Amino acid sequence: MSGALAIHLGVDGGHVVPRITQAAGLPVAGMMLGRPSEQVAELMPRLFNLCAVAQGLAVRLSLDLPVQGASDLSREILRDHLAKLCQHWPRFLGLEPRPLPQDWRHGGGCVAAAIWGGPRPISVRDWIVSQRGVAPILQAIANRFDAGEAVACLPALNAPLAKTAQENSPAGRMAEEPLMLQISSEFGKGPLWRAFGRLLDLSHWAEHVPVPHCIADGTALVPAARGTYAFRARAKDGLVCALSRVTPTDHMIAPGGALEQSLASLPQAKLSQAALVVDILDPCVPVRIEEAAHA
Repeated sequence: MSGALAIHLGVDGGHVVPRITQAAGLPVAGMMLGRPSEQVAELMPRLFNLCAVAQGLAVRLSLDLPVQGASDLSREILRDHLAKLCQHWPRFLGLEPRPLPQDWRHGGGCVAAAIWGGPRPISVRDWIVSQRGVAPILQAIANRFDAGEAVACLPALNAPLAKTAQENSPAGRMAEEPLMLQISSEFGKGPLWRAFGRLLDLSHWAEHVPVPHCIADGTALVPAARGTYAFRARAKDGLVCALSRVTPTDHMIAPGGALEQSLASLPQAKLSQAALVVDILDPCVPVRIEEAAHA
């Protein structure tokens, strides 16, 4: 699996100066090369317990193997989004966790209605203070940050196999939605924008079946809870001879990426909120945060 992250937070001029390093992970390509295609498709999801369905589908698409399980992918995305919104974030924010919507595994409008507490709102501000659905959780996040704090402005995902700074996240998928444009205009692309993007993404996948696909060069693109997985493999005589895999976390932790920008735009006075910022960004690896002694 990918290596753990160490985030060292220094301070300069009243703002946080992050230094991000990642431990070496498993040599995935080296472990898979020379194996039969079907075996690689079976092994990859077992190596990574997060977003396993998404990763398995990506392998099968790229290697042109039989693909099924779109409904399983939908459930995987819904499960991870709901766990964040209803269970994990409330505990992080000192709120009572919420039960998951009844029959959430089946998706549908009932899940969307449960998280909104009714129809989808047309005003972010009005909904956040309404106390409907999961609005108190989003309000608690909004209360922690002022406009322009912990923000990251990145290009949209356009080179999925390049480990460069790109907006590969649920919020990025929803970036052009009117409600997201309200938030980015008023608050910037910070924690509220990212958390609300996850909420919108959940609402979308509750009512639509994910559609993984391959682009012209054979790269499989599969939506997942943290963003989009990119996987490209080539086989010769039934054996995998080339493999490339890039995750949403790879884009997030790239130099100048969402993690670095978000922490660098956090004021020194809110250094204590760094863990919440990282949790909302949601890298798929263990994280250790260290503060400089003088901070």
